Amino acid sequence: MALSDSVTTCLSPPVHYVICKLGFEKTDTYDINNILSENGEVCWQAVTEHVCYLKSDQSVDYIESIRSLGPVCESVNLHFKSLTKEQFVIQYALWFRWTNCSELFLEVFDVLQYTQTTEVALGLMKLTSCLERALGDVYLLIGKDCPFLLRDLLASEQLAVVFGQAVMNVLRVFIGSPYGLNLRNVLWHGFASPQEIPAKYCAMLLFLTAGLGQLLQTYLLQTKCILVHRPYVIFVSLEELDVFPLNHEMLSIAEELVKLSSFVLKTMLPFWMAALTAFRQKRYADCVILLLPQLEVGLRLLFTTTNNCPNRLLTAEVKFPSKVNYDLMLAKNLDNEEVNQLPAVLEEPTMASEFLWDFLNHQEGPRIRDRLSHGEISLEAFPREAANQIVAFAITLLCRFSDEDMFAFKEHMVIKPLMNCGSCYRSRFHPISRLKKQVLECMKSIHLWPELPTVREGHVETTKGLEGNAEASTLILMISEIISQLQQHMPQNCYSSDDPINSVLTEKLLIALCDTYICTLYSPRPVLEIVVVLRKISTQCHQVSEQVIASTELRYKQWMNKTLRSRQRHNYLRMLNSIKFLSPVLRLVLVLITLELVNIHLVCTKNPFDYQQYLKFLKSVLQYTENLVTYTSPEKNKWDETMELTNKALIKIREICDRKLMLMQLAT
Repeated sequence: MALSDSVTTCLSPPVHYVICKLGFEKTDTYDINNILSENGEVCWQAVTEHVCYLKSDQSVDYIESIRSLGPVCESVNLHFKSLTKEQFVIQYALWFRWTNCSELFLEVFDVLQYTQTTEVALGLMKLTSCLERALGDVYLLIGKDCPFLLRDLLASEQLAVVFGQAVMNVLRVFIGSPYGLNLRNVLWHGFASPQEIPAKYCAMLLFLTAGLGQLLQTYLLQTKCILVHRPYVIFVSLEELDVFPLNHEMLSIAEELVKLSSFVLKTMLPFWMAALTAFRQKRYADCVILLLPQLEVGLRLLFTTTNNCPNRLLTAEVKFPSKVNYDLMLAKNLDNEEVNQLPAVLEEPTMASEFLWDFLNHQEGPRIRDRLSHGEISLEAFPREAANQIVAFAITLLCRFSDEDMFAFKEHMVIKPLMNCGSCYRSRFHPISRLKKQVLECMKSIHLWPELPTVREGHVETTKGLEGNAEASTLILMISEIISQLQQHMPQNCYSSDDPINSVLTEKLLIALCDTYICTLYSPRPVLEIVVVLRKISTQCHQVSEQVIASTELRYKQWMNKTLRSRQRHNYLRMLNSIKFLSPVLRLVLVLITLELVNIHLVCTKNPFDYQQYLKFLKSVLQYTENLVTYTSPEKNKWDETMELTNKALIKIREICDRKLMLMQLAT
């Protein structure tokens, strides 16, 4: 990893030229009054005149446009430097309101006064993120589904209708096009070091944002439309993000590690230091915005070194995966089908890979990078818990990829618990992990049934039509038979011949099964297809349980208050009768799908015909649980029908077990 010392830039020569030199080739002094009227409005026609077009197809000539706009950007930057904060607020604050984060743009003005390179880069990342979100809100004035990618958003007809195509072309010179300055991407993906981003481009984007606000106001007045801002994403279940411990002592060690670790490119050191400072200052969004690109560039360096492709250090092919991109960095294979060596280097059990997929990409995870970079999260409300984990994870990488003579750091009494915690990380947001969580939550719900209030035996009058006890007993007997067939596939000491149902179909068994490690990285398509069906089954079971609980509590209250009509009383007693077999059958289904989950990767050994038969069986179980949801709903209350449904489902399960088509049976 000595390469980290020799790398002086992560920008390819053409990109370095475009960002660092092209906009400085014309040295003319540009008069700010050409693009700014006396009443403070942006003269867009004068700005758009600097965008050049190719003669061949009239598409934007990005090279000439950047060259032409260079002096304009410098003029805007000098203009802002000449203003006091009060003057800036009076002249421009109103025009940032459309972004729904005016304060951020005012902060960027403060940054430009001092031109501290790291802060300018941070300001640009935050500005482009919030600008993208605001433009998406404008898009939705006309369009329906807002494009996920900035380049598609800026190229949309909807924004051209509101702002004009010429204006959108100006924006695309700065952000959203790989042929332009592409400032957002080079920063968010860790290609640019602090000193490589000219402050004048940050100033120009600030200026253009105000100009967009002026154009938007005109459009809204003409159309009488109202701009509605989409709500921010709010992280729930923050306890699930709590993986690593982190304290101030660890931060102090991290500040030493970044200066020594081979994981850190020396040109990027200011970003690392600024990130740790931001965390100490409780600026958690700033910390993560600064740190994520550095994790990406550090892992890109590791990727290119371990896979012997140093040329890719400067390309956008190797980056973190996102909602729409499955990029090479964490892929199983390279594009030449050779095995990607990075996950192996990150150590078993692919801790870092699983963590990165969890926090960045899995759809039910926090997807921190996507949501921050696309403006979906309120920066002010960004949770400490999320920043805590990203910083702690970064420290484990700093330690893991440090020199041998840094052994003392790795074994430090403060750092060692962090490293131990990292080495045993298991995915929390992969569909397999979510299914485990679902199953346990459903079982907890069913375990509430015995505690539900019911009428005393003496209150249950002998009612005609309630001769279903014999049928319920038959169903329970069939459940016991199926359990005996599954016994050999369960952990030992969880079966009693005297009471197979209550000794086996327990929360304790499910916890033991869910503790089993199941590989989640690079899950094949058949595995994911089956997991989708199993999750739907679990969801339906939980819905049945919640409906039973709600109905039981309501009917008991009505019974005791004597507000039930004769038919309702009869139906209530039918429900109590059905609960006797519904509890064990739902618990059986949960145990069944969990046993299948533990052996899920064996589905890949089935031939196409057997796979389809197996999938058909699972879908029949899903259909059964969906019908249960319908029949146990307050609207239907078809409790007798649940008995017939359950009988057919149990016969089908027993038949499949007899034919040994279950995955658990393939394991023996």
